[in-house]
Amino acid sequence: MTISDSEPHMNGEATESSTLSLDDGDIHVRQDGPRDAPALLLIHGTASSARSWDSLVPLLTGSHRVIRIDLLGHGRSGQPADGSYATPDQATRVGAALDRLGVEHAVVAGHSSGGTVATALAEQRPDLVTALALINTGPSMDAFIAQESAAIGPSQWPPTDEQIRQFASTGFSRPDYPVPQELVDDLRGMSFQSFVAIMQAPREYLEEQALPDRLKVLGKPLLVIFGEEDRRWRSSSAAGYRVVPGAKVELLPGAGHSPILEDPQRTADILLAFTARAD
Repeated sequence: MTISDSEPHMNGEATESSTLSLDDGDIHVRQDGPRDAPALLLIHGTASSARSWDSLVPLLTGSHRVIRIDLLGHGRSGQPADGSYATPDQATRVGAALDRLGVEHAVVAGHSSGGTVATALAEQRPDLVTALALINTGPSMDAFIAQESAAIGPSQWPPTDEQIRQFASTGFSRPDYPVPQELVDDLRGMSFQSFVAIMQAPREYLEEQALPDRLKVLGKPLLVIFGEEDRRWRSSSAAGYRVVPGAKVELLPGAGHSPILEDPQRTADILLAFTARAD
């Protein structure tokens, strides 16, 4: 079953919002741009949602059918208590959603841990994924910058706005960056059980095998964008992706972990130059 509605978009085009009922949970999908244009799939990071791409989407719809998906446990998608939030299972759902939408080929871009889901999708569905763009996706756990943060147990859930903003602050180039309210609301809307499982999933995927090792055997065009001021993953680790034949690595001075929010124009310019060659 598919439930659809449309809403005005900031650039005058309509955003189509749909909920797809898959076997193991409902998946929320948003589409912008011409439906006959090349498909560009955007996958958000942990504890976020499709709304994290809002600043970037209007810069992409001139040449692409832009598809955004709320992964299971996030945003307006389902949060089944018995659902699997493992990275390969999230990727399987994304592939099923694209099949339901009639998408046969897509360039796939993932931000942060969304890049692990994008990689898993390319592993599972090489017929579907034509090229990959990873934005501030750590290549392995060796690149992770551990943070000191107060643990929040189930009895303290949901966290306060201040707790969420403290947690999210490392997602930007400076501690005082104004965290968008949408991101605060997205995290608060998650259940404690899904939050814990979702935080663990990309770690398990990276510990099993580093992304460059996974990607170099796939033979897909690869773009890596990395904010140089990332406070969650060492930006120097982006060089590790160069083992992938033909990989293009772009470092963004002044940007942190979330260039899609901090510098959407520069991010879009690099992404569009890449898709123009990959489509």
